[in-house]
Amino acid sequence: MPDLNKANRQVCDLDIRIKQTMEPFLYFDTANTTTNSISAEAVYAMAKGAKRVAFQNPLEGTLEVEAQVYPFVLFALMSDGVIDTTATYATVQEVKCTTAGQLTITPPTDGTVVTGSVFAYPADTFADTTTAITGTFATNTFTETVAEGGTAKITVNSYYKVGYLVTRTSGLKKVAFNNKRLPKDYYITASTVDKDEDGLLTPFMQVYYKATVQRNFELSFSSEGDPATVKMTFDIMEDKDGNWVDFIELTDDAY
Repeated sequence: MPDLNKANRQVCDLDIRIKQTMEPFLYFDTANTTTNSISAEAVYAMAKGAKRVAFQNPLEGTLEVEAQVYPFVLFALMSDGVIDTTATYATVQEVKCTTAGQLTITPPTDGTVVTGSVFAYPADTFADTTTAITGTFATNTFTETVAEGGTAKITVNSYYKVGYLVTRTSGLKKVAFNNKRLPKDYYITASTVDKDEDGLLTPFMQVYYKATVQRNFELSFSSEGDPATVKMTFDIMEDKDGNWVDFIELTDDAY
């Protein structure tokens, strides 16, 4: 087969495996761009101001991935690769009063209201401290504290907003970011196809023997313009056997 010139216009699909065990972590085939940046700076011995002898520094490189369509597990790469099933978050519920002075809260399935986190307001003044209703919470019921001889602010058939923290143990996925959860090292195969001048497609792969993701990333959510883009950058490292990056062309698999 003649070695024809080739061109590429096909983003890579990523087979990401945990380096320590080679267990598949994620097959990611919805990226928009995958960018391999390789550099190796040189230093020179000079003679009369001219470069005479070159010394090559070790190779350095990154693999950058950009995507607008992605699975939730992608975020776990930037943590320790673990998906948790328990989470605590804030929520607001609108409640209709059926018993004067009381509001019945219905937390999500398998959800538990966090003690001390319940605050109630008239429906149209949520988070207005001047209208906050004092009270106590127990067994999913908020009971207004009414002074002796006073009148309850919570009245039957009126609506109120109740804000609280809830802890759930099912029906969710959570990726935690903190300084105790550090990214794993990964073995990544990036696959694409090159097209030659005769229209033949040849599989082209890049193998990254040891890569770890940078923990700086940006997420921007907007109601206008382009959809949100996730950008991730992996630092390419050398493995214990001195392997770094391989480029592979599968000539027998051309089609």
